[in-house]
Amino acid sequence: MEERHRSGCPINLTLEVLGDRWSLIVIRDIMFGNRRHFRELLSHSHERIASNILADRLKRLMEAGLLTKRDDPAHRQKAIYSLTEAAIQLVPLLAHMGAWGRRHRPVTPELAIRAQLLEEGGPPMWGAFMDELRSLHLGAPANGPSVLTGLQAAYEKVAAEQNIQIP
Repeated sequence: MEERHRSGCPINLTLEVLGDRWSLIVIRDIMFGNRRHFRELLSHSHERIASNILADRLKRLMEAGLLTKRDDPAHRQKAIYSLTEAAIQLVPLLAHMGAWGRRHRPVTPELAIRAQLLEEGGPPMWGAFMDELRSLHLGAPANGPSVLTGLQAAYEKVAAEQNIQIP
């Protein structure tokens, strides 16, 4: 079946894949939360995504070529979701969205810290993070310090200062 698009505009075509309420949230949770299983994505969602919506978004993101799914060798009934190169290349977009949200929306300190660090780190940090994601999700060789570990540590520190329970 031929795929139909509203137009050939790059922004329109991007929004056709990512413009719904949940797709970028699912990618964010896999990317920044390193949540790779359905149950982790469901139970640790700050936005409390419903299971049927999560299942639908995972399916759509796989069909769009942003995620892959494979059996978890440690547990027969679980699957592991991984980012594709196309999803990893969303890091700069998510960094810009986070920076915009910090400036123009009522963010909470613990959820804004990663966006702040990514904005301050700029393209060099984004590149290092994308390399790390390629290692985690695509099996590329690891090199350099872990950006993900640094972002998580900053989040946990601010959450502790705010007396917030981390899911």
